[in-house]
Amino acid sequence: MSSTPAVAASSEAVGADGVRQPGGEVHAWLPGQNQTVCGLPLSRTRLRRFPHVPFDYASTDVLTEADPVGYICPRCLAATQGRRRQEKSWVRQSPRP
Repeated sequence: MSSTPAVAASSEAVGADGVRQPGGEVHAWLPGQNQTVCGLPLSRTRLRRFPHVPFDYASTDVLTEADPVGYICPRCLAATQGRRRQEKSWVRQSPRP
């Protein structure tokens, strides 16, 4: 089982190089599991697996009409991005007794 998420999508498109590419609704999927990261079962939702395509989408990605991908699951984005580390803006100098 791999810890790097791949793509599961509702449809596929063939790229210029002849390799299958995801299209339609895109979800993150961990190879070796039967569900997406957000909990959708692959067989019941009829999502196609793309183990050769890493899930490297970001919440700032903009999709246009020319993209074969029409929708990126926000729950999968949140699960794969994790929390961003923030620096502490303040440090207590004199703790209360």
